[in-house]
Amino acid sequence: MTPCTTPFGAIILTGGASRRMGADKAVLEWSGRRAVDRVAALATAVGAVRVLTAGSDHGLEHVDDPAPGGGPVGGVLAGARALAAHGLARVLVLAVDAPTVTAEDLAPLLAVEGPGAFYEGLPVPMVLTLAALPVEAEDSWPLRRLVERARLVALACDEAVAARLRGANTPEERAALSDR
Repeated sequence: MTPCTTPFGAIILTGGASRRMGADKAVLEWSGRRAVDRVAALATAVGAVRVLTAGSDHGLEHVDDPAPGGGPVGGVLAGARALAAHGLARVLVLAVDAPTVTAEDLAPLLAVEGPGAFYEGLPVPMVLTLAALPVEAEDSWPLRRLVERARLVALACDEAVAARLRGANTPEERAALSDR
């Protein structure tokens, strides 16, 4: 698969309350590193020229969530505005609670030209061009609506990949991912 050569930035969604996990998912250690640092390193490794967090500030370049507790689309839109201000027109959106995602998992998404792509049934991770963002998009939209309205391509993935992409929202899911 040939990657798209358009420079892109990455947004790591860190705005969730982590209620089911019982602790801030961004600072949980995975193989000796905070989840947010693992995801940021992955974004850089796959070619992101700028990486920022949207939601909670964890010491990386950061944008505030415009509506804390209002859902991830607000973070996507705020991050997209920040990346656009730096001249970027394409973005990789990642979830901090999926620190076991690999470069190989992201390669098919990054190879898609046009408006972008996501995996069927999993709106994050996604790649999209900022031009594909619907002008009517609202912070409170569900991610699935954003994906549909942006007309992103849905890619199939097998269950092993899907488990990594879904990430860990509970201690039990974290234990299952750590065992892989």
